[in-house]
Amino acid sequence: MSDDAMDGLCVRECQRCPALVESRSRIVNGVGPDDANLLFLGEGPGANEDEQGEPFVGRSGSVLDDALREVGLARADVRITNCVRCRPPENRDPTKEELGNCRGYLERELELVAPDLVVTLGKVPSEHLLDRSVAVTKEAGDVVDVRLGDRSQRTLVCVHPAATLYDGSQKETFFDAVAKAADLSGLADGGDGQSSLGDF
Repeated sequence: MSDDAMDGLCVRECQRCPALVESRSRIVNGVGPDDANLLFLGEGPGANEDEQGEPFVGRSGSVLDDALREVGLARADVRITNCVRCRPPENRDPTKEELGNCRGYLERELELVAPDLVVTLGKVPSEHLLDRSVAVTKEAGDVVDVRLGDRSQRTLVCVHPAATLYDGSQKETFFDAVAKAADLSGLADGGDGQSSLGDF
């Protein structure tokens, strides 16, 4: 048997990163519709996420929920996932190797869900997906096309919701980016699901 198994959108078993296997209490898979128009991508689970088995359930999650509510959406309307599915020790950033080890799972999830738009929450997921250094605060709200294998994925760069907790000026940046994402993916104010991205 191989050292990992992905069943649909869920990784059931994985031993690729010894430090993360050691620090996790569970694998935290993405949540939300498996055909969501809009997907939010964080870096990795923290303590609350590791405990509850769901991404963005702590204070950052509350900020994300508030921003979604403001544009008429609920958490259940979008997909939320992370670059790595296991909690790094002491909530440190995942290493390049750990991000690489989990990359196949992420690409498979994006391929299966096929969202109109991915929103990267913060520096780590932005740089991981765009494969370059990203000045998140400056680039927040920018929409770029990212190559994933043989397909193109429309992606919106966004600050991490936690940034709003430490720096009030980031709140408007974050809420504006979520509003733009809802609009671009055709979900704003309970839209009919027709995205305004057009054919790209």
